[in-house]
Amino acid sequence: MVGFDNGTESERILDGKTCAVINTNLTTGDQFDTTTARRLIANAGICFLGVMKAGDFDIDETLARKWLEIPNLNGRPSSDVLRPRQTARDILQRAPIGWIVDFGCDSLATEMAYYEEPWKHVETHIKPVRLQNRRARLAERWWIHGEARPGLRRASAGHQRFIVTPEVSKHRIFVWLDDVYLADHKTRAFAVSDDYTFGVLHSKIHERWALAQGSQLRDMESGFSYTPTTCFETFPFPEPTPIQRDAIAAAAKELDRLRSNWLNPPEWTRTEVLEFPGSVDGPWRRYVADPDARGIGTVKYPRSVPRDAASAANLKKRTLTNLYNDRPTWLRDAPRRLDDAVFAAYGWPPSLSDDDLLARLLDLNLSRAAAGTPPTAEDADE
Repeated sequence: MVGFDNGTESERILDGKTCAVINTNLTTGDQFDTTTARRLIANAGICFLGVMKAGDFDIDETLARKWLEIPNLNGRPSSDVLRPRQTARDILQRAPIGWIVDFGCDSLATEMAYYEEPWKHVETHIKPVRLQNRRARLAERWWIHGEARPGLRRASAGHQRFIVTPEVSKHRIFVWLDDVYLADHKTRAFAVSDDYTFGVLHSKIHERWALAQGSQLRDMESGFSYTPTTCFETFPFPEPTPIQRDAIAAAAKELDRLRSNWLNPPEWTRTEVLEFPGSVDGPWRRYVADPDARGIGTVKYPRSVPRDAASAANLKKRTLTNLYNDRPTWLRDAPRRLDDAVFAAYGWPPSLSDDDLLARLLDLNLSRAAAGTPPTAEDADE
């Protein structure tokens, strides 16, 4: 329960304890009120909300693979508009990979209609609902996702992978996704592909800042919401030396390697190569082999699958949620090595209390913000 008065009440109580100040994020103490943090130029245009569909664009893999083999009148493969996707729940709970129809951000209906089977799907399942929508944009462009995130797509261009984290999570976990995937709106996507950034994001320093800056949902066990503007764009990264940067990247790669081996042990998995028609200018472009004069070839996409039925049953228990709930010794040691490398880059001792850590981060944020022009509204996610 939150109570307000007209300003005359002199006593303030937070969590049953009397205090001098209650900050707007329901913390106390006026020395490190992180709500005063400002957005930093260096962090603009990197972290985005995932794509919001506003319609039933989802299909299962069996149907997707059938459509991928059907030729279209325009001579283009349906892989131009079909992509795999993972929601935050899929990532944390190891759900089967889903697929999605994606006609981009500014496509024309007359051109997209040539992708016959995907177009039939959106005409049947999306168009009738969208035409009833009061928002003119959603009704007029009914074949395009409600929030197609052009900013995210532009920022991700040229990256073979990107980082995602669930919007809401008990454990603040970051994972890599191949660039053929479309980021879901229940994730936050980072248009970067370097191990150094992955390492800093996964460090205790960033986790504590994000926890202070994010929106709390009910009790702590419910997790907290990660928002690009408050959690990431205000976060002051370290300024490492080349050696320190390499140390963070190496520790991040090792954490990811150990985690990946636990999730998909080679004894229980094998590599399956999906093959279907693809174009050199489509979302599967880097997997296209032997393109013809039109730029159409064969996609050869490798992915890890269970070795057999018994392995599939075992792998169901290998989820990120189960891993971080259990936290085996190696999952305590590897992040500790990463944290040590990140603390060294800041020049701070790893023994800092959470309050001291937040106070230093806030000082660093405000000093950097004062030295530059803050991002404008145009820098916000599209």
